[in-house]
Amino acid sequence: MDKNITWYIDKQVERTIKNLNARNMEGYYINNREQLLKKLKELIDEGATVGVGDSMTLFETGVIDFLRSGKFNFLDKYKDGLTSDDRREIYIKNFSADTFICSTNALTEDGELYNIDGNGSRVAPMIYGPKQVILITGINKIVKDIEEAESRVRNYAAPIDAKRLNKETPCVQLGYCVNCKSTNRICNDFVIIRGQFIKGRIKVIIVGEQLGY
Repeated sequence: MDKNITWYIDKQVERTIKNLNARNMEGYYINNREQLLKKLKELIDEGATVGVGDSMTLFETGVIDFLRSGKFNFLDKYKDGLTSDDRREIYIKNFSADTFICSTNALTEDGELYNIDGNGSRVAPMIYGPKQVILITGINKIVKDIEEAESRVRNYAAPIDAKRLNKETPCVQLGYCVNCKSTNRICNDFVIIRGQFIKGRIKVIIVGEQLGY
């Protein structure tokens, strides 16, 4: 990567982490996926109960395979053969997990987390329940402010995710959000997290790569 682009990203991440810390959340910046798994080993005790939210980033970075190593009590929502009732049971168990891991749709330079969810099973444990929440995000998800965050998610991340899920929504046909009323829409819950009562409960690991949508 061009050294001037690297300088710009470093400054952007520096501002973001400073503001996360000011909001009682912890921010980390690591260079690559290998360092990410090393950091997770530091943050999660062996034998801990760990749940995850829907996230392509967790597959791209090898986190799902890491959690399937047998060293954790992994509430594996991706396990073959699960019924809708099985998944719902896992979603409920996520609230009492030691650690909940997912990504974030957008992260503002002011340290705010912006997420849109379909049924709330990802954003709900972010807000309350698990003792520790670890959010893993690529540098591509850092935005200037909430307005840019909403635009990014509505017009980029959500249409791509709806396409991945084979949803019959206007955004899949058009490639951008029209704020539809489709029963298949995946944009039902809009959540902004601006801080935490419990210091360090939410930890945001920014990886110096393009990850997820």
